This record gives sequence, structure tokens and C-alpha cells, in this order.
Amino acid sequence: MEQHEIETLRDKVPCAAVLEREGWKVDVKESTTRAVKYRHGAGEIIIVIHNGRGWFDPLSDAKGDVFTLAGYLAGIAFPAAVEAVRSLVGHVSATPTWNRPNRTGTPISIIERWRRRRPPTIGSRTWRYLADERAIPISILQTANAQGLLREGPSGSIWMAHVDRAGQLIGWEERGPQWRRFSTGGAKELFRLGNEAALRFCVTEAAIDAMSLAAIEGMRADTLYVSTGGGWSPASDAAIRAIAASPDMLMSAATDNDRQGEIYAGRLQEIVRETGCRYERLRPSTQDWNSDLKRQGRGNPGMKAERRAESLPHARPSRQGKLRPASAGP
Repeated sequence: MEQHEIETLRDKVPCAAVLEREGWKVDVKESTTRAVKYRHGAGEIIIVIHNGRGWFDPLSDAKGDVFTLAGYLAGIAFPAAVEAVRSLVGHVSATPTWNRPNRTGTPISIIERWRRRRPPTIGSRTWRYLADERAIPISILQTANAQGLLREGPSGSIWMAHVDRAGQLIGWEERGPQWRRFSTGGAKELFRLGNEAALRFCVTEAAIDAMSLAAIEGMRADTLYVSTGGGWSPASDAAIRAIAASPDMLMSAATDNDRQGEIYAGRLQEIVRETGCRYERLRPSTQDWNSDLKRQGRGNPGMKAERRAESLPHARPSRQGKLRPASAGP
């Protein structure tokens, strides 16, 4: 087949068509218009990007275009993959659409969008979501607020900042009662809670889990708690390697207690072998650290009562004691 024919096929057949033929389904709650997450079987995941023209497997190094996807899924060579893609010309994808209102004017920057949101305050919907539904204690929320890491999102959701190695805001994880995703137009690197000069750092998959582990451990002064935001971007990898560069550093692979968590822990072990730092594996007893924290709270009536008190409007601190929102991110 001529190169121009291959290019034509690549333009005509989206990656979604290949996935749908193989029985993969869209995870709507964890998808965005720019990154559509497909699931299949026991924990298999493919993320479709570049308007359907590219893909990657977050659990391995596999990635590419529609032809490499067809070959990857079926275990076939390139010529057979081309024929498989050719058979899908004209396929109408069932990929859901995200209907958003048309935006007018100049797009608002990441920094400005963050600046316009306030940190969580006691008694707000966001505070109650974190304290009651997620069981995050007040001491952890106050520390995260003091570091400029949290903002109140819409509908009682929480925004949790990702910053680069210079400490500049580049995006945020979004979590709420009804959805979870990453900021539109933002970039993933690391959510960083705690002591930046620490000689121990714990790598989790979500900022909620980083805060939960900090709560379970009593917010150790010798530890930095980080989150990759549920993915493994090149920027996250580089940031973790930079932290692990010292042989005195202790890396704790605190990823989830499931297949994906073990794969991420394996990647962290590879970094340790390359950098020479120390290593430990921390596994939650349930699937993730927030589930552990909530279970711990259910077994501790005093902790549960404390969280209820934190959420009451009359517990709001005086105006003089309120944290000042950061003007330009963390």
C-alpha cells in the first residue's frame, strides 16, 4: 500500500472505531473531550487523545496511531493491522459527546481561573465534601490550604493543585460528589503536600489519597506526599526522578492496592534502581488510602465527631484567623 493510502486511512478511521469493535467501553466519568478513557475486562485501559488519532496505555509504554492500536489489541503485524483498519472505513463511532456552552472572548488562563476561586472554608459545600464524605481531618485541610493547594470548584467539588519543579501552578485535579477529572488546558506533574525538603516522599495516584495517607500517618514532618493525578505523564516521571536523585531519599510507593497500583509501583522501583535512592512499598489495606481513612474513621467515634464539628458553620474561625487566598496559585 502506498504511503498516501495509509495516511488517508489514518484520517478516516479513529481509534475509537478499533476499540468499539473489540468491545471496549467509554468511562464517561473519567473522560474529557481531549482524553477519552476506554475500559475492557479486568482493569485494561486505553486513553484516546489527539481528537481520536492517537492513544496510549497508561499501564504500559504502548502508544501510537490507529494502526499500532489495531496491532496492539489483536497481536498482529502491521500489514494485517492496516487491513483491519481498512475494514472500519465508514464506521460511526458511539463515543459520547460533551455538550459545553460556546465560549466567547479571550480564554481565561490557568492562573486566572485558579485565582478567581477561593480556598475551602469551614461549613462550605466543598469543606463538607472533604470532611464528611472523604473523611479528611481539619489539620490536613488547614495544611493544604496554607500551602495554597486547594480551591473550591463548582457544585461542591474540590480543585487540588499540580505544580512544576519551580512551584508554579500548571493544572489541578478535580474531584466532586459526581465526577473526577483534570483541569481543562492544564498539565499534570505532581500535587505536593508537606515538606519539600523532606528525605522521604510518598507517591500516590490521587491528591485525595495523598491527603488521606498524610492523615493516617499524622502528617509526618519528614515526608512529602505527592500525587501523579491518576496518570503517568513524562513531566510526572521527570519530577519523581528529580526528587529521587539523592541516595539519602526514601521513596514510598503508596499507589493503590490493585493491578494498576502494582504497575505504577513497578515503575517507581525502576526509578529507584536507576537513581540509587531507598525504597519501600506501602499498600492500603483496602483499594486506596481514602477508603482506609474512612474505615479508620468509622472505627473511631471521636474522629467522626471531630469531623462533624469541623463542618458546622458556627465553628468558622474569626475573620482575623482566615487564610488569605493566593493571588497567583501556589
